[in-house]
Amino acid sequence: MWYYLIALIVFLIDQGTKWIIATRLTLYEQIPVIGNFFFITSHRNTGAAFSILEDQRWFFVIVTIVVAMGIIWYMYKIRHQQGHILPIGLSLILGGALGNFLDRLLTGEVVDFLEFNFGAYTFPIFNVADMGITIGVSLVLLDAMLSVKREKALEAEIRRHEAEHGRPEDGQSKEGSMP
Repeated sequence: MWYYLIALIVFLIDQGTKWIIATRLTLYEQIPVIGNFFFITSHRNTGAAFSILEDQRWFFVIVTIVVAMGIIWYMYKIRHQQGHILPIGLSLILGGALGNFLDRLLTGEVVDFLEFNFGAYTFPIFNVADMGITIGVSLVLLDAMLSVKREKALEAEIRRHEAEHGRPEDGQSKEGSMP
């Protein structure tokens, strides 16, 4: 399935950019990219997003293994379904999760480097894997919302059809009854 290729691409871009940061910049070194708004900053994180659950390396390793296995199983299960939003979202999550997983497994910390400042507020520093996970989760949520909308439209179509033609289980239709 080509969706696994998406996960691999996210993983490789993530690992490549982290390698560049880790080998070319000293810890906390900062390179301005766009004025005071966007910086490349070498940072390490032992927690999850926004540094929550710091120093819980093995917790994250185990959770990531379980989540990755679940995503792979579910992507296999839905491989013949129509629609691309859900599998693309899951692929992005998988690639990002595996990128951060490898960092945690090998070093116990994740390399973060994308820093954005909004006036006095600095958004937590993140990496390509985090972007994959965030965009992936957004696509999964979008797919869920669209699925609900599709189901409601289908139910409305069934009700309209029944109103025009009668219910199939009644054995009757508005065109006439059976003799």
